[in-house]
Amino acid sequence: MKRIAILGSTGSIGRQTLDVVRAFPDEFDVVALSAWSNRDLLLAQAKEFNPTLLSSKEQWPAESLPPGTHIAETLEEIVTNPDVDLIIQGMVGNIGLLPTLQALGAGKQVAMANKEPIVMAGELLMQAATRGGGQLLPVDSEPSAIWQCLQGEETQRTVRRLIITASGGALRDLPLDEIAKVTPARALKHPTWDMGKKITIDCATLMNKGFEVIESHWLFDMPWDQVDVVIHHQSIIHSMVEFTDGSMKAQMGAPDMRLPIQYAMFYPKRMASEEIPRFDPIAIGSLTFEEMNPDRYPCFVTALEAGHAGGTYPTVLSASDETAVDLFLKGRIGFTDIHRLVASTLERHESKERPTLEDILSADEWARQAVLSATENS
Repeated sequence: MKRIAILGSTGSIGRQTLDVVRAFPDEFDVVALSAWSNRDLLLAQAKEFNPTLLSSKEQWPAESLPPGTHIAETLEEIVTNPDVDLIIQGMVGNIGLLPTLQALGAGKQVAMANKEPIVMAGELLMQAATRGGGQLLPVDSEPSAIWQCLQGEETQRTVRRLIITASGGALRDLPLDEIAKVTPARALKHPTWDMGKKITIDCATLMNKGFEVIESHWLFDMPWDQVDVVIHHQSIIHSMVEFTDGSMKAQMGAPDMRLPIQYAMFYPKRMASEEIPRFDPIAIGSLTFEEMNPDRYPCFVTALEAGHAGGTYPTVLSASDETAVDLFLKGRIGFTDIHRLVASTLERHESKERPTLEDILSADEWARQAVLSATENS
């Protein structure tokens, strides 16, 4: 039985992870759950799965907890716990960075669902895994697809390029002159995936694909010029790998996050599940691919520039995007202001080369304040 901790258990990834646990009750022991808020759901999860440790930003009266469940004072207490084998990292934004570093340093497997920590500090995470003996397992559907395609391959010698697919997001068919007027409700109507709000907006701007290029660069030790992105509306092919002999591998499946979550949870085994929908090629009929239009997705272009520049630029990219998306969701800025604020913040940033953790945390805080100040002064 694999002993797991779920960071962000009340979010989209956390809830779907618990769906996998329900489907395989004899395979997993839920040792710890953590959530930022949504206290009622977290308590319900605790009563169902009886974790040893629970963590939340809110205060908990002891009598409200199930018998045998205790409050963890810090996330470090959870991710370094000797009774935990695998950590599902499903927290949104920068808050996942420190516990991920701590888990890798403690030699844990970390199934990584959110992109921000590896965008912010990819080199530090890979170094922590090497030093501590931990392992990053990609859960995000596109890096998971690449990971699956690379199994058994000599990546550096035989891979010509990685091809990441993108649905194009909620606004992919909207005329360009209407994008500036888009409301949060419209931008959240993703055509193929059901996800959290932040990642759904990143899909609409295609910032998420820029993040995935950066993520793939670190996870698979792949040069920047060997990672491409194509538009694929059906979200059936999650990514592809082209090899030097001309062969191509593609990982395909219904757009359901439980599939990459389950793959990471059981790795290196595959397990049959009746809960995950099957891909029917006859029902789908055809799969299409398009070149990306940079005029429609300036956030993607800016993300690639920040990734190539390195230093603390990717940290500022992630932090400014997270802050701008939050402002957009709250109705304080327009949709196209997301890119304007991210780009202007990057332009004003003085990057640190080969940054330390302190440099990264400082750049993250600076970027958030820079976006908020620019918004207040506009």
